Amino acid sequence: MMLDPLLIVELGILGLGTGFLAGLLGIGGGMLLVPFLTYILGHQQVAPDLAVKMAIATSMATIMFTSISSVRAHHKRGGVRWDLVWRLAPGIALGGLLASLGVFSLLKGSYLAIFFGLFVGFSAIQMFKNSKPAPSRQLPGTGGLLAAGGSIGFISGLVGAGGGFISVPFMVWCNVPIHNAVATSAALGFPIAVANVAGFMLGGLSVPGLPPASVGYVWLPGLAALACCSVLTAPLGARAAHALPVALLKRIFAAMLLLLAGYMLWKGMTS
Repeated sequence: MMLDPLLIVELGILGLGTGFLAGLLGIGGGMLLVPFLTYILGHQQVAPDLAVKMAIATSMATIMFTSISSVRAHHKRGGVRWDLVWRLAPGIALGGLLASLGVFSLLKGSYLAIFFGLFVGFSAIQMFKNSKPAPSRQLPGTGGLLAAGGSIGFISGLVGAGGGFISVPFMVWCNVPIHNAVATSAALGFPIAVANVAGFMLGGLSVPGLPPASVGYVWLPGLAALACCSVLTAPLGARAAHALPVALLKRIFAAMLLLLAGYMLWKGMTS
C-alpha cells in the first residue's frame, strides 16, 4: 500500500486538529482519531475488521508522544501527583497488556467498534452534562489502586484512548483536587500507551492482511504523521483554552463525539 500525498495531507490535518483539541479541552485524541483512522484505513483496502483494530492501536501509539509534552507542562506547574502515578502504573501495565495482548486479539473488530461507540457515546453525554462527581471519599489502599489501574489500562486498551475519561472522575471521586486529577491523568497516559502498544505490536505480528510498514496492529506511516502534527498544535490548544469559552466548546465537541460514536456503532453492526 503506497502512501500518496493526499493521504499524508489527510493524516497531517487530522493530527493538527487532534493535537489542538487535546490541548484545548484537556482530553486525549483517541476518541477522535479512531473513527477517522478506521475510515482512512478502510479506503486503503484494509479489511473492515482489521481497520478497526489498527485504528485503535495506532491511535494509542500517538499518545506516547502527545502525553510527554503535556506532562512536562503539568509538571512545571506542580500539578502531577507522582505518588499516584507510581501506585496506579503497575495495575495499568497489567490491565493494558491483558487487553492488548489477549482480549483485543480474540475479539472481532466489529465487537470492538460497538464497544468503542457505546463508551464514547457515554463519555460524550457526561461531557455534555459537564457532570462532576462529588468528592466523597479518600483514595483506596494499594489493592484498590492496583484494581483501579487495571481497569483504566484494560478499558483504554479496548478503545484506544488515554484513559482520562476514567481516571479523572475516579480521582475526583476520591477527593483529589480537579487540577491534580487532570495533570496526573496526563502523566498516566504514557504508561497506558506503552503497555498497550507493546501488546498491540506483539499480538498482531502474525496477523494476515496487514498493510506495509506496520508492526503488528500499529500502522507506522499513520503514527509518524499524526504524532508529528499533534505535538505541534497541542501547546497552541492549551494556550487558546485561556481565551476561548471552553465550556461551550466542550459541548460542541461532545455533540461531534456522539456523531462519531454513531458512526462506529453503525460500522460495528454492518461489518
